[in-house]
Amino acid sequence: MAHVELSLSGAFVPQARTPAEDEFVPSVDRWTSTVAAAAEPCLVIDTSTTILAVSAACCELFGLGKPVEIIGQPLGEAMRLIDFTAVAAELDASDVEKIPPLLAIRSERLARGLLRVVPSPGEPPLTVDAITTPLLNGDRVAGSLTFFSPVR
Repeated sequence: MAHVELSLSGAFVPQARTPAEDEFVPSVDRWTSTVAAAAEPCLVIDTSTTILAVSAACCELFGLGKPVEIIGQPLGEAMRLIDFTAVAAELDASDVEKIPPLLAIRSERLARGLLRVVPSPGEPPLTVDAITTPLLNGDRVAGSLTFFSPVR
């Protein structure tokens, strides 16, 4: 299995500024435009779990439709997260809080883990490896960026 490390730091991220106001553009704003054009399955959520950006590859992987259709939805409503039991029951609220996109926001650290998702009704469950980093606005967490890789 390939080993992937993700590290984002203000020291390595260019200081993006709006042309009109010459203000600092927050990390979330920079990453939403990057994710929208990404070839890899990835998404950005804010601290309320609202999907701010999603790649077309992510929508295809999870059977979500078009990116424009799920932007603005809570992550838990857009994706049907299930447990790893034979019953494949939906995750309860306490388990949802432990998935990497939410754990990275709460812990303010990188998070990685497996997720099991039902892409579309009637399709078999899909297991993905999720690698997430918190996104900062100044010194506060404003959201998270997650990359997904199917586990075969």
